[in-house]
Amino acid sequence: MTFVMGPGGTCWNCASVIEANNYGRQDTCEKCGRDTHVCKNCIFYDPAYNNQCTENQADRVVDKEKANFCDYFKPKSGHGGGAASRESMKSAADALFKKKS
Repeated sequence: MTFVMGPGGTCWNCASVIEANNYGRQDTCEKCGRDTHVCKNCIFYDPAYNNQCTENQADRVVDKEKANFCDYFKPKSGHGGGAASRESMKSAADALFKKKS
């Protein structure tokens, strides 16, 4: 199987930019040190699906944040929903549900 890597994206954990050639089994994010070839960085990752994967031929991966050998892995392009996204979502939720005096 020949795998051609698409464009780079961002880290699922910290949202820093990951170059297209830095998604190997042993590659890590330069900023936070987390693995890059993980389910949470893949276009097929979706928590709403069975095994959290929309690719129905992929083998089950238990730890979505650890490097794996999935042959169907394709990096998400654009923002990966890292820490910056979590913080902005929390701020928005706090503002929305803030009690009025």
